[in-house]
Amino acid sequence: MQEPNFDKRGGLVTVITQDADSAEVLMVAYMNREAWEKTLATGQACYYSTSRQQLWLKGESSGNVQDVREIRVDCDADAVLLKVHQRGGAACHEGYKSCFFRKVEPTGWHVVAERVVDPEKLYGKK
Repeated sequence: MQEPNFDKRGGLVTVITQDADSAEVLMVAYMNREAWEKTLATGQACYYSTSRQQLWLKGESSGNVQDVREIRVDCDADAVLLKVHQRGGAACHEGYKSCFFRKVEPTGWHVVAERVVDPEKLYGKK
């Protein structure tokens, strides 16, 4: 198996997370070696939070867990594709299925999806 090259970009690789059934891109995040190994060991998506500088088990506080169905590593070994089953419906901390819920159009930015979860119920008042 070709593992990601964690040395290439300072210990992190980019992760694209996609719905295993619909192929919709849910989010983009990062993994370090520890997150990679935890994902492989548990079958649930684990990332490295660059803002908090710590491991981030997806759904740990929200309940919106990602069960990994397939893992791919790109040809340069510096990006990972996770195909997941998104439990709880929302990959986005703002309550949307996907983090890509905004679209730019000639008239400006528009929200093009419905919230599936109230983020205040998941995380408390923001």
